[in-house]
Amino acid sequence: MSTASIEVYRSPQRRVCDERALVLLALDIASTIIYDGFDYLLLVDPGEALRARSELRQYELERRPPTPPPRPPPPLPFAWVGCSVYVVTLVAIGLAVSNGVWRPDAFDRGALNGALVQHGQLWRAWTALTLHLDGAHLLANLAAGVWFCYLAAAQIGAGSSWLLIVCGAAVANLIEALLGPAEHVSVGASTAVFTALGLLAAHAWRARRTWTQQRWALRIAPLVGGVVLLGWFGTGGDAGDISAGEATPIVQVDIVAHALGFLVGALLGVAAAHAPVSALLNRVPQWASGVAAWVSIAVAWCFALAR
Repeated sequence: MSTASIEVYRSPQRRVCDERALVLLALDIASTIIYDGFDYLLLVDPGEALRARSELRQYELERRPPTPPPRPPPPLPFAWVGCSVYVVTLVAIGLAVSNGVWRPDAFDRGALNGALVQHGQLWRAWTALTLHLDGAHLLANLAAGVWFCYLAAAQIGAGSSWLLIVCGAAVANLIEALLGPAEHVSVGASTAVFTALGLLAAHAWRARRTWTQQRWALRIAPLVGGVVLLGWFGTGGDAGDISAGEATPIVQVDIVAHALGFLVGALLGVAAAHAPVSALLNRVPQWASGVAAWVSIAVAWCFALAR
């Protein structure tokens, strides 16, 4: 080491200079450490000074802790309100229809009948969501619906999520009734349950892009999880599809309704995560959106019972 050595680093702590001296040694840059009475100085030959400083800068950059990822947005309040209304509405309509409170043929007037929907009775897409074959069918849709819809409401908003779920499920019912066989008859909230699942999964997938720097494979995890749940729950159990023309109706899984509900919900989830659409939804009070969802079902039932 020459007497004209150049300082490339200084620190009041000897061990810090020793650490950087080892870094330079690994790069075949000779160095020495002296103490000037105040700090420890790391010195190198003039010909190596430029490279030594560059390598030490790179070392400092690599030692910096990674920037912590931004935290996800907190869950929105009052998600339980929509779930409570969901439970009360389905139970109340179930009791009213099964006990003939409205009229004896209320079930038939509210079921999703492909032939009648194709002849203009579009309201059946809404009323069918509130009808169930028996207590087990109702309880299954209450349990799954409360879970998925609560998560969607906590993420998107209590009112906005329910408006999107109800309208999305009705659209899925309309697609199935209008494009499917005329003899198809079905009831049940399972279409709304899978609409909520699609809404939740797709919205979470798109929203994560704005607050996380994770790799794409991790960002799509919510969407992949939603598809897995669709395959798991959407192809088994009672689904309220009634095969017409049989002496005893046969209950089978309405896979088409589940898949359409999930697909429509996913499209709505992607749209709701888009900044302009999200801003529009947020401008409408959550209570107003929730009331609109409930009113759409009430109006549909008014049409069904008035005929």
